[in-house]
Amino acid sequence: MGVREDTRYGGIDLTPWGKFDRGLGAVYSLLFHLLDVAAVAGVVWDRYLTRGQRRLIAAGLGLSLADARCLVMFIAGLHDLGKLSAFQEQEAHPWARVSDTLRADARNWKRMPHERASMHTALHLLAEAGYPADTSDSVGVLVAQILGGHHGRFLQVDIDGAAKAARVGLTLGGAAWQDLRRRYFALLRHLTGATEVPADVSVPAAVLITGVGIIADRLASQRHYWLPKAQAPAFGAAEHYAQAVRDAPALLEQSGLTRITLPHTSFSRAHGGLETPNDLQASVMKQLADAVGEKGPGIVVVTDATGGGKSVTALEAARIFNASGDTAGILWLLPTMATTNAAYDILEAYVAAHRPEHAPVSLVHSHSYLNTAYADHRLAAHEPSTSDAFWPDEDGTGTLAGERPEERVTVPDGWLRGWDRALLAQFTVATHDQALMAALPVRFSALRMLALSGRTVIVDEVHALPPFMRLMLGRLLHWLGALGCPVVLLSATLPRHVSSELIRSYLDGAGHPYPETASLDCHPPYPGWLYAAASDASLTRIDPAAAATHADRHRRRADIRLHPVRHPSCTDPEDAPVRETRLERIAIEIAPVAESGGCAAVYCATMADAQATYEHLRTALDWPDGGPEGQLLLLHARLPGHQGEALTRRVRTVLSRSGRRPKRLVIVTTSLLDMSLDIDVDVMVSDLAALHTLLQRLGRLWRFDHIERPAWTRRHGRPCLSVLQPTDHRGRTLLPPAWRVLDSPFLPLATAEHLAHRHDGPLTLPDDVQHLVQSVHGDAEDLATTNTALHRNYTLHQARQRTEEHHSALHLVPTWHDTLSLSDLHRQNLHASQAATRLGVMPRRLLPVYRTPGGRLTLDAAGTQPLPQQRKPTTAQTRTILQHTLPVPAAWVADRGRRNQVPASWRTHALLADLVLLPQDAQDPARPVRFGRHSLRLDATLGLVHTQA
Repeated sequence: MGVREDTRYGGIDLTPWGKFDRGLGAVYSLLFHLLDVAAVAGVVWDRYLTRGQRRLIAAGLGLSLADARCLVMFIAGLHDLGKLSAFQEQEAHPWARVSDTLRADARNWKRMPHERASMHTALHLLAEAGYPADTSDSVGVLVAQILGGHHGRFLQVDIDGAAKAARVGLTLGGAAWQDLRRRYFALLRHLTGATEVPADVSVPAAVLITGVGIIADRLASQRHYWLPKAQAPAFGAAEHYAQAVRDAPALLEQSGLTRITLPHTSFSRAHGGLETPNDLQASVMKQLADAVGEKGPGIVVVTDATGGGKSVTALEAARIFNASGDTAGILWLLPTMATTNAAYDILEAYVAAHRPEHAPVSLVHSHSYLNTAYADHRLAAHEPSTSDAFWPDEDGTGTLAGERPEERVTVPDGWLRGWDRALLAQFTVATHDQALMAALPVRFSALRMLALSGRTVIVDEVHALPPFMRLMLGRLLHWLGALGCPVVLLSATLPRHVSSELIRSYLDGAGHPYPETASLDCHPPYPGWLYAAASDASLTRIDPAAAATHADRHRRRADIRLHPVRHPSCTDPEDAPVRETRLERIAIEIAPVAESGGCAAVYCATMADAQATYEHLRTALDWPDGGPEGQLLLLHARLPGHQGEALTRRVRTVLSRSGRRPKRLVIVTTSLLDMSLDIDVDVMVSDLAALHTLLQRLGRLWRFDHIERPAWTRRHGRPCLSVLQPTDHRGRTLLPPAWRVLDSPFLPLATAEHLAHRHDGPLTLPDDVQHLVQSVHGDAEDLATTNTALHRNYTLHQARQRTEEHHSALHLVPTWHDTLSLSDLHRQNLHASQAATRLGVMPRRLLPVYRTPGGRLTLDAAGTQPLPQQRKPTTAQTRTILQHTLPVPAAWVADRGRRNQVPASWRTHALLADLVLLPQDAQDPARPVRFGRHSLRLDATLGLVHTQA
């Protein structure tokens, strides 16, 4: 019987199963599932992949676009061929339905993960079809590895061992099973039209094809899709495939994956009412547009002072890159959750301003459920990122599957709210970590790589990345260059060697190895931009006249004033003169605001310092309850999530360009308000920090020209950042012990040394920024030789950087041209929960709860929000619980007992199982809870208070 006969009713055995619903006893034919996935892959190719991605895959296969599409469908359909094996026995009910012939031929087979079985059995079927399969980098082996990678990891093919034809025949069933696998293979090839054998399979193309197969498999595996088909099956393969092809577009549409082109709109509407672009933005819109039109995608580095409009510049650069049609969409990456939340508001407004019919904008970080602007109506009760997810018929809020929960056109649909799937949205804001995971050997890294490519990637606040993360970013840029993905790097304080290193990494991936680019002058002007074309590594810079005009328009004078103070951790000798303390200096700087009005920010190095500062100001200013209308605020990361999110949003709103500015406001905070928050204050006090951090903070002083400052500030004439320099009794900089673990001690020490010895007088911004950054963060050898202690710290700093880079390199995936076998991308079995994208101990999530006299656990001391303990929490309850959590160092809760365990009904919940309870006495909430040497309590205003015995 031939392949044509197999497509008809009764032509081929349909009894082997691929999906099974235990509740309904529904069994779905494996062949039908394979055909579903093939059909969906075709629509993913048509409507999700961009033109650039399709061309890259076709070129990587050596095929035409039409033939490449057929081959991708064929490969996607083959993904579960390995289920024609001992896999069939794992469920008794569907196994009983398998034909007698096949059941009789299953006596000697052995259990094997079906993805490996798919790889092994397809290897020989591909060889029979003319695919070379004799070496580890041959076409047949690479295609087989794509099949093996559909569950997230590329597997090694042992051609002369476990994958040898004789051994495969022994482990995967007898002749009847081998014959059926061969017929399924031929039938899929026939129906998809994949008759052409590829000349090659490039590594970038293989990664994208794997990602397409994963998406298609997840979409077709949704229960709401396959269950009706199982209950009313087609009569034959051809009939089922034809229907699957008709159903696939609607399935993709429901998922929110269909690419859209934003309608044209004016610059003013797109960017929140800005009348005209500034000079830097105008140069991008004209000069960069001409260069990209000629050269194609590439990497752009934009450097400008804080508040200079880099976000708008990046969005315009993305529009220019996407106008070519090879890419569509934006991925905006930022360093922290606070800055990511702020950027989400900007991108969501930008997309909505174009008035599309529907354009999902996703927010991707580990606590996106805290962002009220991104309310998650479909928070899954139990959904690991590796599971086949489906929409429920109803989510408990009355919203039916397939419906969007809100009216906003930017609200993602249910499918795009899954963990790694959220990155697939055409417009996404995420933390750096989410993208850096693609450069690590974690499960489904191919899906992440597919999600990152096909659109313009904006990497904001590049200077904030330590060496550990910067090396990862370099490897990620290498892969983005190989995938033809345009990139925009943004920074206000970027050392020259860092920008050069990142540009060369991108060009190396684009096919221009390091020796060829070693002589390139990759230093972008400051302020300004530089564009490196992926096609020929040519460089284009901002026109010097435009850069000079932009600098002239934004030039301003500012002071950074060092104040030597005694930190509470420093005890002076008894005979030493009395010195000004840190808290006394802060009170002096803030006093004019308390007396005459204004808005001030006090940046503290640690949360303990912030809490002590807040309590001191509350007493010194006589504001026992935070002052009238909450004029004194404390904002740091160890507040319960809902409380911290509300305070952050309030600060961002009232201190924004268009906010209703309060007459008086003092914010005591940590680094939480650093970077990318578009706020303005009249007075700023900061603990000593690295120079680039101080420059970032300086950018929030007198940021907006239209603000009417308090009268008392006019006598200064310009903004002044007061920096608190902790010193010993001899006047030497002495960092408190708790500060030394935050960053390399050399950076704040060198900052203090440089600021103390620079000539008196104000800074000129932006003119002085690059020189200041280079002095401390660039080539600091000259500065380090000024004294022996500083030089010793410089040596330790360099050693620390090399150590960070070494640890980072241990887990990086290889470059694409060093990847001989796809399994090289998963040499290490690194789980996503263990993958480190930044150094340091991973924090634990703490859930403060209160035990009532009756023994109940509640989320509030009043007992009005009891914890659901007897049954698994609903979606709404899960969200509420998570909003009350906060991060703590793992060491603080290492000595925990049974009282700190979550209820038994939570222990299978993906988001709740690892929480640590902080059970406080509802009648005496001020009493701390002991964890060995650590004592913790939650204060309504101070947040989590930690003491150590």
